Amino acid sequence: MILRLAALSLLVLCAALVWPAPTAGQNNFEIQVYGSETVAPGTTMAELHSNVAAEGSRRTVDHVLRTQGAFHETLEITQGWTPWFETGFYVFTSIQPDTTWEWVGDHIRPRVRAPESWHLPVGLSLSSELGYQRRAFSLDRWTLELRPIIDKQWGPWYVSVNPVLDRAIKGESVKKGFEFSPAAKISYAVTPKVAIGIEYYGALGPVTHFDRARDQQHQLFPVIDLDLGPKWEFNAGVGFGLTPSTDRLIVKVILGYRFDWGGGERK
Repeated sequence: MILRLAALSLLVLCAALVWPAPTAGQNNFEIQVYGSETVAPGTTMAELHSNVAAEGSRRTVDHVLRTQGAFHETLEITQGWTPWFETGFYVFTSIQPDTTWEWVGDHIRPRVRAPESWHLPVGLSLSSELGYQRRAFSLDRWTLELRPIIDKQWGPWYVSVNPVLDRAIKGESVKKGFEFSPAAKISYAVTPKVAIGIEYYGALGPVTHFDRARDQQHQLFPVIDLDLGPKWEFNAGVGFGLTPSTDRLIVKVILGYRFDWGGGERK
């Protein structure tokens, strides 16, 4: 059953670009390295993803609005259905320095995970995302993403790797096919309530031939995660771009809360 559902989510409900070049669009709306855990059944997770490019693209290019000074707010609602399956829905918005608060687009994201009964040495899940975004914010109207997620906790240490494949379904990047946009995180719990770490986000270009080094995206985020209780999630960081194609300075905050509707335990 789980394998059929994974195949279905791969073939049908897949997903959205997460970190393309600023010249190709304004798409830094959900800056997050995923863990393999899914939301428990009967539980709804509401998350607010907030970020601003303190130093980004300074002008409109190809009718795509500039990123510098744009304040991005994304509402993510995730519902847990079974111990190994969830569905997320995103509403992307942007407060532009030149205009006003605008709707950007919506994405839907089903995700399956390997159940604990498999006793795997690592956490393993597969996220897929299908998304639409307005032309003023991206050269590509419809996008698709496949995100395998592998993670592991060793005492105070935590590592997660997301080798993302994304592509345009409708837009100017369709001819590029699937592109490789890896993300990764390593963190260390300095106290039971505080963890510090580094997150990496990249966009290397088409899997058949990577872009030139200067046209690739590479960004590092020193981050902090706070344990505010079992129902809360908090992550904040400052990102530094390492190439000319990357926004040079981004500040981000993620705040989440779980609403329990009487769900069961994971298995």
